[in-house]
Amino acid sequence: MVLIAMIPIRELMSDIKSLIAQIYQEAQREDFPIDLPIYKSAKKEPKQPILYAGNLKSQICFFGRDLGRDEVHAGQPLIGPAGTLVRRGFYWAMHQKHAQTQEELQTVCDRLLLTNTVPYKPPGNKAYTTIVKQRFRPFIEQLLVIYWQGSQIITLGTEAFKWFAPYGTPGEVEQFFQRSDRYSAKLLVTIKATDQQQVEHQRQITLLPLPHPSPINRRYYSQFPQMLQQRLNEFEF
Repeated sequence: MVLIAMIPIRELMSDIKSLIAQIYQEAQREDFPIDLPIYKSAKKEPKQPILYAGNLKSQICFFGRDLGRDEVHAGQPLIGPAGTLVRRGFYWAMHQKHAQTQEELQTVCDRLLLTNTVPYKPPGNKAYTTIVKQRFRPFIEQLLVIYWQGSQIITLGTEAFKWFAPYGTPGEVEQFFQRSDRYSAKLLVTIKATDQQQVEHQRQITLLPLPHPSPINRRYYSQFPQMLQQRLNEFEF
């Protein structure tokens, strides 16, 4: 087992392309549910993963469930209505003003990482099964442990937070999510990943859960911008 050293940016970008190619190969190996009409309308190859957007050297990651229609069309995670709410909140935390253009809003990607539990869009609005999540888990582990250089992850929604259950002590993540203060408290976990040479790496990650910022989440949708700012106030910009 080794800890992660800082990786030169050229090497980082070369290696991440290799990781994306590995995901593509795994997707080709055996079929799984993909929203083919959405990919067709976007003129995108369905098995080509949309793994992340943003800066691999950033300190903050937003971690969602899976891709939506807008994400497939844009080729970026978290860029639909919910993702835009996240991006606008992050821009405000950085500049204390609202983004006036899409170009301004896109600049948040210089300071954060955006990714999901699975780098594909499931049919409809249903979450991927545990089998599919487990199939692509090793690649997401590599992204978070070997390639990304940060340590703070804001999870968006129940599915995204509980993806991290294997990295806590038995029952720890589930118990944490039952707490009344789960959206203001933090949880430290250790993620492990194995690289192509079968060397194990690990990194301590602080999880900061938030509810999913979807309009159908009536309980928290109106509160989400304030909750996000409270989370982001914990960081130095």
